[in-house]
Amino acid sequence: MAMVSSRLVFLVSICILVSQAIAQPDFLAYYCLGKGNYISNGTYNTNLKQVLSSLSSNTEIDYGFYNFSYGKSPDKVYSLGLCRGDAKPDICRSCLSNATNLLPLRCPNQKEAIGWYDYCMLRYSFRDIFGIMEINPPSYICKGNNVSANYNQFSQDLRTLLDSQRGRAAAGGSLRKFAAGNATAPNNQTLYSLVQCTPDLSDQDCRDCLFGAMEDIRNHCAGKQRGIVNKPCCNLRFDVALFYDATADNASNNTSAAKGKGSNKSQTVIIVVPIISFVVLIIMSFCIYLRVRKPREKPQSESVDEIGSVESLQLGFGTIKVATDIFSEANKLGQGGFGVVYKGKLSDGQVIAVKRLSKNSSQGDLEFKNEVLLVAKLQHRNLVRLLGFCLEGIERLLIYEFVPNGSLDNFIFDPIKSFLLDWTRRYKIIGGIARGLLYLHEDSQFRIIHRDLKPSNILLDFEMNPKISDFGMARLFELDQTKGNTGRIVGTYGYMSPEYAMHGQFSVKSDVYSFGVLMLEIISGRKNSSFRNGENIEDLLSYAWKNWKQGIVSNLVDPTLKVGSTTEIMRCIQIGLLCVQENVARRPTMASVLLMLNSYSITLSIPSKPAFFMNSDTESNICLQWEHDSRVIESNQSKSSSVQASINEVSITELSPR
Repeated sequence: MAMVSSRLVFLVSICILVSQAIAQPDFLAYYCLGKGNYISNGTYNTNLKQVLSSLSSNTEIDYGFYNFSYGKSPDKVYSLGLCRGDAKPDICRSCLSNATNLLPLRCPNQKEAIGWYDYCMLRYSFRDIFGIMEINPPSYICKGNNVSANYNQFSQDLRTLLDSQRGRAAAGGSLRKFAAGNATAPNNQTLYSLVQCTPDLSDQDCRDCLFGAMEDIRNHCAGKQRGIVNKPCCNLRFDVALFYDATADNASNNTSAAKGKGSNKSQTVIIVVPIISFVVLIIMSFCIYLRVRKPREKPQSESVDEIGSVESLQLGFGTIKVATDIFSEANKLGQGGFGVVYKGKLSDGQVIAVKRLSKNSSQGDLEFKNEVLLVAKLQHRNLVRLLGFCLEGIERLLIYEFVPNGSLDNFIFDPIKSFLLDWTRRYKIIGGIARGLLYLHEDSQFRIIHRDLKPSNILLDFEMNPKISDFGMARLFELDQTKGNTGRIVGTYGYMSPEYAMHGQFSVKSDVYSFGVLMLEIISGRKNSSFRNGENIEDLLSYAWKNWKQGIVSNLVDPTLKVGSTTEIMRCIQIGLLCVQENVARRPTMASVLLMLNSYSITLSIPSKPAFFMNSDTESNICLQWEHDSRVIESNQSKSSSVQASINEVSITELSPR
C-alpha cells in the first residue's frame, strides 16, 4: 500500500510539473482582426471548428507546422499553426490544442485572428494565408535589465548572431525554417537567440520577414537583455539566459525526429542520417569546388551556348512578333543605348515588356547573355522579373514582366506627375530601391554590382512599388570578392562614382554612390545632370552639400512636398549625402542605409564633401577631364583604355571580358 501511495505521489508530481510546463492560460499576445464577422450557427463557424479540430488532433505531423483549409468560398476557412522549432511534438500539440480552444473565445465571431503562445502560434482567416509573407500585426515583448555597459558592442554582437541565423533559417526546407544558437557578448555573457519562419515562405520572403523583425528589435527593445518579436510569418527572440532546447543548436532544420524510444525505426534514422549527411556534404563540397573554379576558367566573352541553363524560358521570335504587333511604333515604350522596349501581349492575355537589343551594337551578344544569365537567377519584389528570352539569328530579345506605371524619371521630373508622388510614396520608393540593392549585394546567390542605377532604370508597378531594371551592365562577383576594376568605363554621367569614372574601380560602394544621387533627386525633384541655381550652373550634389552645411536644406526639397515629415526628409538628405561621399570607405553599405532609413535610434554620421564638388561660379561650359589610371587595368587588357559616359539619361551598355 505504501509502495502504491509513493508511486501515486510520484505520478501526481510529474503531472503537475508537466502541466505547469505546458499549460499556458493566456496568449503572450493576440489580435482579433476586424475583417469580417460570422454568426454562431453559420457555415463559417462550422468550418472553423472543423479545421481547428483537424489541426489540434493531427498526430502524423511531427515537424511543428500545420496548414489546413476547409469549406467552400465565401465560408472557406484557412488555418495555420506553427510551433517553436525546439518544441517537442507533445508540447507542440498541447500548445496548439490550447490555442485552438482559446483563440475563438478571445475573438468571438471574427473571421480572422492570430495568437502567440511561448511555444506556438495559431492564426486563421477567411482568405488564403498560405505562402504569403505578412508582417502585420506584430507583437513586441521586451524584458530584463538594460544592458549596463558596452551597449554598442552588445547590439553589434546580437545583430551578427541574428543575421547569421536569418540565412540558416531561410535555407531550411518546406518542413522547417528555424535556427538557434549563441554567441559571446560583452562582459563574458553568452547571448542566445532563435529565429523562425513559417516554412511555406520562400527563401527571400523569410529573409525579408526576419530582417524586419531585427529592425523591430532595434526599434523597440534597444538596450534590453531579452526580447521577442512575433509576426504572422516569422518570429525571433534573444536572451542572455538559455531559453531553448540546447539540442536545437545543432538541429535547427532537422525534421527527422525519432518516433519512439528504443524503436528500430528511430535507431535506423539515427544511424542513416549522419551517413546521408556525410555523403551529401562531400557532394556539396565537390559542387562548390567546381563552381568556384568555373568562373576562373571561363572568360566573359565565351560562346552564347552558356544560356542553355535557362532554355525553359525561351520563346519563339514569331510569338514575340505577334505579341508586339510586329514591333509597332504604337507599342514602343522607350529607347536606350541597348535598343528599344516594346509593350506586348501573349496569347494567354499576359502583358509583357520586350527589350529588343540593337543589331548594331558590337556588344549585343555579350550584353544579352549577361542579362539572361544574371536576371534569371534573381527573385525579389524590388527587381523586374525576367519572364523569358528569344535568340534567333541576329535577334536578341528579353521578355520582362510589364510594369504599368513606367519609370521613376517620368514622375519626379515632371511638373504635373510629380504631384502624384507625395512624401509617403517617395519614402516607400527609396526604401524599396534600397531593399533591392541589398538583395543584389548580399542576399542573392552571387554578389551583383548594378553599375547603372538611375531614375530611368527604376520602374513603378501599379501600387507605385519600385523595381530595379536593366542589368545589361551588371557585374557578378564571387561572394568573397569585394571590388573589381575594368579598362572600359561605361555608364551614365552624373551617377558614376569617382573611383569608377576616373580609375575603373567598382564595388558595392559604387552602387551606394549612385543610390545617394538617386535619393537626392527623388527628394528634390531635380536632375543631377541639368541643375541650375539661378544664373549659376551647379550640380545637385554641390547644391545639396552647401545647403546642408549652411543649415538650409529645406531649399533642396521639392516644392510639391508640402505635406510630409520634415524630420524624415531632412534625415534622408543626410543619408543621401553620406552615400555620395568621395571617400569610398566612409560611404555606408546598403544594409547600413536600410538600418538608418528604418531606425531613428541610430545617430547619423556627419557627411564629408561629396565627389565632383563644384563651386557656384563655375562657368556654364563645364568640362570634366577624367584621367584613367593604367595601373588598375587588368594585366591582360590592351594598352589603351576608354572612358565612355552618357551625358543624358541613356545608358551606354558595353561590356568587356573580366
